[in-house]
Amino acid sequence: MKHNILALLLLILPSIAEAQLLSKDQYKHYIDRFNENDYELYRLGKYTNEKAWDFLAENIPFFNCPDKQLEETYYFRWWTYRKHIRKTPEGYIITEFLPDVSWAGLYNSICCPAAHHFMEGRWLKDPKYLKDYARFWFNGKSSPRAYSFWSADAIANFCKVHPDDPLLEELFPLLEKNYEAWEKDKLHENGLFWQYDNRDGMEVSISGSYAEPYGHGYRATINSYMYADARALERLAKKMGESQKETLYRQKAEKIKQNINTRLWDSNAEFFKVIPLGRNMSFSDIREQHGFTPWYFNIPPDSYSVAWKYLMDTNHFFAPYGITTAEQCHPKFIIAYEGHECRWDGPVWPFSTSVTLTALANLLNNYKQEYISKRDYWTLLSQYSHSHRIHFDSSKSVPWIDENINPYTGDWISRTRLKNDFETSWPKNKGGEERGKDYNHSTFNDLIITGLIGVRPSDDNILTINPLIPDQTWEYFCLDDLLYKGKKISICYDRTGKYYNLGSGFFIFIDGKRVHHSDNLAKVIINLESI
Repeated sequence: MKHNILALLLLILPSIAEAQLLSKDQYKHYIDRFNENDYELYRLGKYTNEKAWDFLAENIPFFNCPDKQLEETYYFRWWTYRKHIRKTPEGYIITEFLPDVSWAGLYNSICCPAAHHFMEGRWLKDPKYLKDYARFWFNGKSSPRAYSFWSADAIANFCKVHPDDPLLEELFPLLEKNYEAWEKDKLHENGLFWQYDNRDGMEVSISGSYAEPYGHGYRATINSYMYADARALERLAKKMGESQKETLYRQKAEKIKQNINTRLWDSNAEFFKVIPLGRNMSFSDIREQHGFTPWYFNIPPDSYSVAWKYLMDTNHFFAPYGITTAEQCHPKFIIAYEGHECRWDGPVWPFSTSVTLTALANLLNNYKQEYISKRDYWTLLSQYSHSHRIHFDSSKSVPWIDENINPYTGDWISRTRLKNDFETSWPKNKGGEERGKDYNHSTFNDLIITGLIGVRPSDDNILTINPLIPDQTWEYFCLDDLLYKGKKISICYDRTGKYYNLGSGFFIFIDGKRVHHSDNLAKVIINLESI
């Protein structure tokens, strides 16, 4: 009898899967509450609050889990992202700040967080926004090198989710010219790229103080970005049958990788460090969070994974409200409420949290090491989610994303400074009222999708899913209506079988067809051509 029931269940599961696993309307209350609590100062985006639900219901994958705080942050970050979709005469772009700021380029564009915009926004169903945005950066009017920006890699990663060979072919010569301009401006004869710390978006850094007054040096950031863009151009050249260019960019990438691993790695400190210009090629004496950046692009060898032992150490990077930008044991580490409001000598920055957690997911997926675990990823992502709050008084706390965070109190430092500590509250020359509200300078949902749930995009027609959810953590979860390479993907886990009524275990559906079922969470590789 038991076997007959199981056989019947397996027969009806595919037909169940044809329906939406999650009812979208059950999550509308999040958007309604965000709208209700919102002081909608700036209405420059295409989709204002009254249009938010309709846009999100049509465009985002839906997510359900037992951790309702994490779930709320997921929908909050989509709610804030759509605010930054701006329609311009050049097509759609994604902004960093909602108010216009004086240091931005055309239409308030800033390239510093643009790669994050592509990584997060690639999970919207409609690709037109990021297709326009990709073209925007190379239209001859914008400023794609005002800050460090791994543009070719980011656009290529967008096209892993929404394949578009004509777009890549159109952009390829422009991306080449952009790469050549970086080489002309920032590549030294020794083969290393250099950058100012503030042009990395990391002003007032401790390593930058060794190269005052400009804070410039050979940094793992810019060198990793240039490696990633060379690899992206190599793959694009191969796709277009440009064998000579494929070889050229492969050689460039290999040289940069070698330089990162041999010249920016401080073996005594077991960490990637900055070499300030004018210091006779000697390292700064500080470990900074951006030293984890090379793993974002899978650059280091397995043996360098020892660097990750510092991440969860409270003497180094781990703090109650996030990952500090500099190690806490250094004498110049500080949480300051004076001087520049955007300091990188201690505070938590979501921009770097995004890079570090993406890098950590790569480490857990692609490396053999014993220094850090899925449990640590889970802890840091949960901590990141909990930092998305602001307390207006003793009774009211609402979701919030802003600039830099006090790692010990959760206070949004820049906001506090701009509101209280200058000659006039909300100085206009610094962006005006609530400059950093709904700040679009980081990812969060991409970390849920590609890290925690484990959807690992690829260039080929393969779907790889490798959840990083620790064992015995959740009774259930579901990521539903995810568009990947034109196919609708649904992923769910139900330990008892009672939550989704599909049976117990781990399920994957593609276009309504059940293609995988197992008792436990494990890595799954599916050839989409066989579906």
